[in-house]
Amino acid sequence: MLRLLFFARVREQLGCDRLELPWSADSATVEKLLSRLQQRGPQWQAALGQPNLLVAVNQCVAEPADSLREGDEVAFFPPVTGG
Repeated sequence: MLRLLFFARVREQLGCDRLELPWSADSATVEKLLSRLQQRGPQWQAALGQPNLLVAVNQCVAEPADSLREGDEVAFFPPVTGG
């Protein structure tokens, strides 16, 4: 199982803050997981297709090619700015 968390604007666009999905070969990398999620419809494409979207796996910033394993926590959030 993968535990997905959505924060800030991404959470607002999707209308949910978390989701659990079975791990599969279709979600073996961050890039494949994003593609799988975007197939859920236009709302998901808009929220997760942003070029500046940040993804963290187990609380470490991840790259699209990074592998995912059973039990990973994957968080999606827009860039954070401070002042």
